[in-house]
Amino acid sequence: MAATTAIITSGKTRVRPRGGMTKKRALDWLLLAAVIVGALIVLVPFYLILVNAFKSPVDYATSGPFALPQAIDFSGIQAFWERVNFPQKVWNSIFISGVVAVLAVLISVLNAFAIGIGRVRGRTWIVLLFLLANLLPQEALLYPLYYMFKSVGLYDSVWSVIIVFTVVQAAFGTYLLASVYGTFPKEILEAASLDGATRWQILWRVVFPISRPTLAVLLIFFFIWTWNEFLIPLTFLPSNANQTVPVAISVLTGDRLMDVTTTAGAALISIIPTIIFFLIFQRTLTRGITAGAVK
Repeated sequence: MAATTAIITSGKTRVRPRGGMTKKRALDWLLLAAVIVGALIVLVPFYLILVNAFKSPVDYATSGPFALPQAIDFSGIQAFWERVNFPQKVWNSIFISGVVAVLAVLISVLNAFAIGIGRVRGRTWIVLLFLLANLLPQEALLYPLYYMFKSVGLYDSVWSVIIVFTVVQAAFGTYLLASVYGTFPKEILEAASLDGATRWQILWRVVFPISRPTLAVLLIFFFIWTWNEFLIPLTFLPSNANQTVPVAISVLTGDRLMDVTTTAGAALISIIPTIIFFLIFQRTLTRGITAGAVK
């Protein structure tokens, strides 16, 4: 069948594509304009960081924040690197975020398996309780957690932050996975039970391999969320040796003075590890998000 149809009008032949619309509607153009504006709003902060990170203080004062640097200057990045011992801060953030991500996913799997597949009593109320743990503001947790960690000797220890974020992230993971495991095919579980598989074998040999893409997505998001946390690490890690990257950036600003070029350089090199992490696991993230779209 021909892809086009011929329309004869006043002795002339006009070819019109078959199917679809010949012109975009006004709504499509409005949506495209909204997407472009949203992209610009997102990209402007990155542009400011990238441009001002390579300026000298004199260049920033004369040309302003939006102008390109007259000469590439690494003094801001070098000042931040030396002032806060950046490699140590990166290691602290990687260690805390990595341990939290692994522990939170493991606890979420165990909790969700018991709630979603084990069918414990009061399943709905338990899931709502885990959801409420994510709705509490962090400011409400600081006072009791401060005295608790003081009393057990975990104040100014990275494990205090690891414990807090593991519980918070695992609460969200349990809420999400419990809903997923609640719809798990019963035929597969019954077949495994008839073959003599125990609960642990069903979890690690049946449920875990099938839900691996979802767990990979949770692992990536838990790592990034923990990396970007600021308030709790600022409160429980006062010593310079235990601080994370976001806390290290905050020490560059004062009440009446801020070194813009150094702060921009700090922001630039602080997001590089997360960008590298995202690029490494980008394919895993894409597969995990689209895993349930195709049967």
